[in-house]
Amino acid sequence: MPKFTTPQLSWLTTLGKEADIVLASRVRLARNLKNLPFPNRANINDLAQIKELIIRLIPAIESATGLKFDYLEIDKLTHLEQQVLVEKHLISKKLLTNPENRLLILSNDASVAIMVNEDDHLRIQCMASGLDLNTPLAKTFAIDDAIEAYLNIAFDEKMGYLTACPTNLGTGLRASVLLHLPALVMTQQLSKIVNISPQLGLAIRNFFGEDNAGNIFQIDNQLTLGFKEQELIDNLNSTVTEIISHEREARKALLNYSPDKLANRVWRSFGILKYARFISENEMLDLVSKVRLGVDLDIIDETKPELLNILLIASQKNYIQNLQQNENMTPQEIDKQRAHIIRKILQELAPDISMS
Repeated sequence: MPKFTTPQLSWLTTLGKEADIVLASRVRLARNLKNLPFPNRANINDLAQIKELIIRLIPAIESATGLKFDYLEIDKLTHLEQQVLVEKHLISKKLLTNPENRLLILSNDASVAIMVNEDDHLRIQCMASGLDLNTPLAKTFAIDDAIEAYLNIAFDEKMGYLTACPTNLGTGLRASVLLHLPALVMTQQLSKIVNISPQLGLAIRNFFGEDNAGNIFQIDNQLTLGFKEQELIDNLNSTVTEIISHEREARKALLNYSPDKLANRVWRSFGILKYARFISENEMLDLVSKVRLGVDLDIIDETKPELLNILLIASQKNYIQNLQQNENMTPQEIDKQRAHIIRKILQELAPDISMS
């Protein structure tokens, strides 16, 4: 069972490749069972049948991946537990629209999350730390093969895998990478990348959906029909590698042309995080982004890079309310508790001071 009161996720760490810029990689496959209506047309008996069929395949999925799995019946969870799963990006909000006969099948390390009866019968999601799309791709293929060994999947010779959303037709694959791009935002270069991404069959968007909050962006493929899975992965890998190069150049420029101004931004942000008694989510994201940049550029050594990764979960509204077991906290109470959590995490991540 997932730990609803811990912000750590095995795939959201600082241990992966290019982890100073790439926070995580994700691959998702959409699949539907043949001769059964898609979830938006299925009745309650259809949905229950699909749910039971997939539960029976958990041992096969475990054998294929070498991981242990459990399943969560979404309608059996509290409202806050449901929302924490959304904040941890293990399920979509769509899965909560009508939670009856909806499932999350989750690996014990949370690197694999399979949604049952969302838009499609199956949304197989696999995640990895840093820039690593091939490991999640191999896991999704292994799970897909294990399921197809027992169940007939909806497939058309011309259209490929049949999905609820036409944009997923073909491979049914969506791959995405989560990037921290503060220097490109500060130097006002990000818009060039955003504007050219559709020409590459990709989309780049702010992860939190407003005003570049946290300078965290998700880039994913927009095309699936007419391409092989590895082609989609290679295209995304190539583009992300280019973006990483531009971010590194922008970081060098900030260090070369305004080192004192950058250091001031970093240390002021750290001071507010360390001593604030009330802090909003957007302010926290802005401040912790600057501190993470400072850590990566060796400007500050009073905390560790995983501060950003942990706070992406630990600072969220529903996570905080679930931690307090209080769904009726006021915005002010949430901001106060968020500040407390940040101070506590900063203490835990403070570097060890040893006498030698």
